[in-house]
Amino acid sequence: MMRVCNLDTCPMGIATQNPELRKRFRGKPEYIVNFMHFIAQELREYMAKLGVRTVDELVGRTDLLRTKSDSQKKNIDFTNILTANSKSDKQHFVPEDVYDFELDNTVDRRVIIKGIGKALKAGTPKTISVDVVNTDRSVGTLTGAEITRIHGENVLADDTFTVKCNGSGGQSFGAFIPKGLTLELCGDSNDYFGKGLSGGKIVLYPPKESAFKADENIIAGNVALYGATSGKAFINGIAGERFCVRNSGAVAVCEGVGDHGCEYMTGGRAVILGNTGKNFAAGMSGGIAYVLDEKHDLYTRLNKALVSLESVKDADDVSELKSIITEHAEATGSEKANMILADFENYLPFFKKIIPHDYAKIQRTVTELEKSGVSHEQAEIEAFERIRKES
Repeated sequence: MMRVCNLDTCPMGIATQNPELRKRFRGKPEYIVNFMHFIAQELREYMAKLGVRTVDELVGRTDLLRTKSDSQKKNIDFTNILTANSKSDKQHFVPEDVYDFELDNTVDRRVIIKGIGKALKAGTPKTISVDVVNTDRSVGTLTGAEITRIHGENVLADDTFTVKCNGSGGQSFGAFIPKGLTLELCGDSNDYFGKGLSGGKIVLYPPKESAFKADENIIAGNVALYGATSGKAFINGIAGERFCVRNSGAVAVCEGVGDHGCEYMTGGRAVILGNTGKNFAAGMSGGIAYVLDEKHDLYTRLNKALVSLESVKDADDVSELKSIITEHAEATGSEKANMILADFENYLPFFKKIIPHDYAKIQRTVTELEKSGVSHEQAEIEAFERIRKES
């Protein structure tokens, strides 16, 4: 009701990262449990009125439905919905007919998890190779789940398990993979590449024999790194639209993006070694994007509502940018990245730093407080509080 979700000033402590405001949140898990008990109780009351004991008995019982006599509904014919299907007498839940998602036939269960073998439980380094096609969805996700189930979160070192994939990655390639798992894809990938990345690493590059220039061709689909929270992604090529939407902590590199790049980004780092589409950084409230603006026209495609565009001059920013590009070059063999690194001093003036206004204020305040001897944690709290009061 306050409608300040985008301002980081939520008085209820919900839509905010401010630790002082978050203390005000009064919700407890028990409240949800209690609410669901009420739902269950009301459901049983309705079921009792209908004369059924279980939810399974309700499945397919269209005879228990009736249409309202409301005049607005008179022109809508519900016959095909409310009449039993004459082609089948199965109108109730049948356990044997539950849809089989064939998870045991996925690349993860069939190849990757078995390929890693004993190393998975021991947590010892291992590298395997697999072939993938674009109908193999969410490659790596089930493997990541096994890693987390066995070892917990953020326990394994980076690159403990490396899976080298060849072919075309299906939708949600590398979704939610945790720290310790690295997916290296030689080929291209569909939409939602690296969705919800949770500490893992994903590397994407075209085959060496490819005749096209990587930095001039789309190699990853739309909405790559959607909702990523941590980890790294290196794409030797152009990504589609909505790159890094809602990224809150991952480091991601690509060599060009479509429209709406870094939309609603709240944290992390995005490095774009090429052109962007329109509406870049719309709703971006955190994190930093470094964009190579060789034609000096990025400002025409930037959504300036919440962010500022500035040169990369701060020593820490320069060091961070160079380090990320170096890691990208080492991971993918990117010609564009190597060309930039070979002449970094001359390329540096072409880079633009995109940073949200309030995020920049917080960074400056934290730095000032740390110089005066305040701990980093306390500095963040005080910085958030100052910004809240100013807002």
